[in-house]
Amino acid sequence: MSVIELDGLRKEFTVRVRAGRLRREKRTVTAVDGIDLRVERGEMLGYIGPNGAGKSTTLKMLTGVLSPSAGQARVCGLRPVADRTRLALRIGVVFGQRSQLWWDLPLGDSFDLLRHLYRVPAADHAARLRRCRDLLDLDAFLDTPVRQLSLGQRMRGELTAALLHGPQVLFLDEPTIGLDVVSRQAVREFLAELGRAGDTTLVLTTHDLADIERLCARLVVVDHGRVVHDGSIAALHARYGSRRLVVVELDAPLAVPPRPVGAPLLRVEAEGRRLVYTLESAGVAEVVSGLAGLAALRDVSIVEPDIEDVVARLYRTPPSAPGGGGGVGRELVRPVRRSAPGGPGRASGGR
Repeated sequence: MSVIELDGLRKEFTVRVRAGRLRREKRTVTAVDGIDLRVERGEMLGYIGPNGAGKSTTLKMLTGVLSPSAGQARVCGLRPVADRTRLALRIGVVFGQRSQLWWDLPLGDSFDLLRHLYRVPAADHAARLRRCRDLLDLDAFLDTPVRQLSLGQRMRGELTAALLHGPQVLFLDEPTIGLDVVSRQAVREFLAELGRAGDTTLVLTTHDLADIERLCARLVVVDHGRVVHDGSIAALHARYGSRRLVVVELDAPLAVPPRPVGAPLLRVEAEGRRLVYTLESAGVAEVVSGLAGLAALRDVSIVEPDIEDVVARLYRTPPSAPGGGGGVGRELVRPVRRSAPGGPGRASGGR
């Protein structure tokens, strides 16, 4: 049996909207619109979408905070609302803007209180805390009151608090929001190690797609409460036409940039001896081999497709278009900033 099972999950809200200067009327808004989903034990699932797509509403139904309007949900074999108390012992939750720690107590005291709250055997609690202390470097601030911790320190504390009772499923809602580079990297490495162990199922919602790329083998994209993609990141690239850059430095500038015959080029940009070829994810070998026969090459580098670019185009694709995601005019991310060759990013290659 899957750890998470959703069948036709639906959530509607009734809101009041202005219908004139003095009158308001009720309107039904559908936040989640019939989601079917299976998540297996040990999976690391990225669950993403633009603001208002239904991500947080789905998590609230999976954790028993909200009751579905229709459909069914089971987590760890339990009904989230009806079995909420039993479910709380089997799941961990980390919301980036909410805390489960005691604000005025030292961090270590919060961990001790959670042991009693969840009735965790002392030996199990000590072993899990020791592991978190090692992987998240907690020792330096265990005796510091939570209110005095930096955001990065507090988030490491939140992750530890969510795992001390040994949950089967860990729900993460924006766990790296607002963190500095060092803290973000520490959280990612910890979650990656947790995923490699295979004992805990992770469901991650975030607007930071770098988290998804580094942590999740499976990606579910939702828009307007519906699933528009469920599969690997590679499948997303293939479905929505990822674009690679081939950056070439020539021995000498050419009046006309060479265009290899048969290569699936979208665009060529020239600046002195530097050429940038934009092409679909396939065709890199054809471009490089073709160029080698047309010009003297000093250096070649390949900038891999960025998932932000792919998802942004997914939301710009009309529903009627092939592979359309349904998010007409809606973008999940800001415009992509391409890295210069040799700088940050996923550039690789060279002679």
